[in-house]
Amino acid sequence: MELAMLTLVSFDLCPYVQRAAIALSEKGVPFERRDVDLASKPGWFTAISPLGKVPLLQVGDEVLFESTVIVEYLEDTRAPALHPADPLVRARHRAWMEFGSSILADIWTIETTPDRTAFEAKAVLLREKFGRLEAELGDGPNFAGQRFTLVDAVFAPAFRYFDVFDRFVDLGVFAGLPRVQAWRQALAARPSVRGAVAADYEARLEAFLRRRDSRLAQFMDTGFMDKIPRSGVHD
Repeated sequence: MELAMLTLVSFDLCPYVQRAAIALSEKGVPFERRDVDLASKPGWFTAISPLGKVPLLQVGDEVLFESTVIVEYLEDTRAPALHPADPLVRARHRAWMEFGSSILADIWTIETTPDRTAFEAKAVLLREKFGRLEAELGDGPNFAGQRFTLVDAVFAPAFRYFDVFDRFVDLGVFAGLPRVQAWRQALAARPSVRGAVAADYEARLEAFLRRRDSRLAQFMDTGFMDKIPRSGVHD
């Protein structure tokens, strides 16, 4: 049976779009990509997006929304599998994917909050969460060793943010975490991860961040590196 052509409806900075794009690439699935401006949503988009968000995956005449649903659909329909075969291990991987989504929510606060205390508290929380990952990781290069899985597809877009953050502020979230650092580097070099965003992604993200009235934007405007106290509270 011939499978329907896929169209990924996306926004250029969305990490959830990236995980879908990475999964499609890892499976070798051809697809078209259609970007939308979320600040000025076109009518055709609002008509097919129940939550008004990306990603959407158009499968012929059908539309799937929410990145988790999209990657699970791809798992059900397209080889190779990116989930482990064992049901218990697969369930644990799904749990770590949710953990990755919580990290993306923390990163959003880092990007947008003007509040110094909230900013520093999220930096501390991120360090704690990456510390939990350090204890979970093995010898790498990926989350589950040699095999690339959907957990990797979730964390690659999260790590990508720090390529820009690190230019302006030292959040210290990877300090003393050699396995997480090696995982981050391995994912950054992977073709599917690199191809999930535009070539000028970092410039686009920096421009987005500079437009925010946020604590991070203040660091960017000062023009020098700063370090966040590990306790989350200034001395």
